Amino acid sequence: MSTYLLTGGCGFIGANLAHALVAQGEQVRILDNLRTGRYKNVGKLLADHPQQVELWRGDILDGPLLDRVMRGVDYVLHHAAMPSVTWSVEQPIECERINAAGTLAVLEAARRQGGTVQRVVLATSCAAYGDLRPSEAKREDHEVAPLSPYAAAKLTCEHYAAVYSRIYQVPTVALRYFNVFGPRQDPSSQYAAVVPNFVRAALQGRRPRIFGDGLQSRDFCFIDNVVSANLLACHVPAEQVAGQVINIGCGEQVTLLDLVAQLAALLGHPLEPEFLPARDGEVRHSWADIGRARQLLGFAPAVRFAAGLALTLRWFADAGEDAV
Repeated sequence: MSTYLLTGGCGFIGANLAHALVAQGEQVRILDNLRTGRYKNVGKLLADHPQQVELWRGDILDGPLLDRVMRGVDYVLHHAAMPSVTWSVEQPIECERINAAGTLAVLEAARRQGGTVQRVVLATSCAAYGDLRPSEAKREDHEVAPLSPYAAAKLTCEHYAAVYSRIYQVPTVALRYFNVFGPRQDPSSQYAAVVPNFVRAALQGRRPRIFGDGLQSRDFCFIDNVVSANLLACHVPAEQVAGQVINIGCGEQVTLLDLVAQLAALLGHPLEPEFLPARDGEVRHSWADIGRARQLLGFAPAVRFAAGLALTLRWFADAGEDAV
């Protein structure tokens, strides 16, 4: 049995990781300030598995707290972050504080453990690529061109992680996520990701709102694939992955108009989107080359977009108001 620290563990990805790890019999510590994370995502886990799951409420910039919560931890899965491009455009300094300085604080706390932390896996973002090479799948050795404070901060996190692997011998892996979606994703925020936003609108009989013409495309990656990638990143040999940046996606393009059409097909009735002006800082086309993930992690997406969308719609329909 190993002990995992999940920063941001009450958020969408962190909570799904917590559920998966508990199901595997691992010990889980969750650190979350509940600013954007939701207690309901892990409340049942805490109630049903009190000997296996702990929730520490606090901030990743609190060094003494990090030292306490990281003591005896084998693996750190770092997902605490300001999670929105739009939010980062509105509050760039806060984005830098939480995403870049917060990641540095987590890495430094891992270094202070004196070698007991076997791996720090951190969530970064395909936003680093910007709009370069729009007709190509994004590859880790492509040039980067962040278009938002969020993207710039996540890129900074990758550089810090590589440095900590190289000079402090803290084995790190940066997983560069493409557009993750699935159960427990918050649809209620004004910064909500597109899939839960569209699903919620459709279930409530409202028109999905598209910013731009709807022809922008994304590599939508179901949450189970991301959980798998994190666990693989923990357990492959450190010399194979330490300091690496690795794309995590499905390697396929889906436009927002495609998303609306597939939702309509699942629901069995037409959906007419509402079109609004495009937003600053958003990338036009984004899809992943996952060759490095296959080679270094043995990663293969088990759930493709259409199946993941059906599972997500069913979860939100079953959860009803509890999903909000």
